[in-house]
Amino acid sequence: MSDSVLPPIVIATDEARRLCALANSDLALFPCASIFLTREVNRANVVPSDAADLSGVVRMGSRVRYCDHKTGDVRDAVLVYLYEAQIPLQRLSVLTPFGAALIGLSVGQTIEFQTPAHEARSLTVLGISS
Repeated sequence: MSDSVLPPIVIATDEARRLCALANSDLALFPCASIFLTREVNRANVVPSDAADLSGVVRMGSRVRYCDHKTGDVRDAVLVYLYEAQIPLQRLSVLTPFGAALIGLSVGQTIEFQTPAHEARSLTVLGISS
């Protein structure tokens, strides 16, 4: 998948810094997700944490409603750091393929990505709240 087909994303400066550090530190444990997350942060429009560009953007701690195009399921999740992840509580780690795909997206945007098993997936953001 080339960057030309990826939707534009926006990430806050402080989150970009922390996400890069997280991806680098967990590269051995989660190589595919770490590489994907690093790529997403590197291609993002990084803006100050108080920028107006961040309203309506999936950030860490955001509650997100999205559609998984493979299954057709609509899911709700809160995007969190690895140590906060709890699937039963719908707390989705940013170090999962779906979590890394969601960061920086806005409502209506769709992204395609691959799972660690090289399965093509896509999702669309349907709603975001803090």
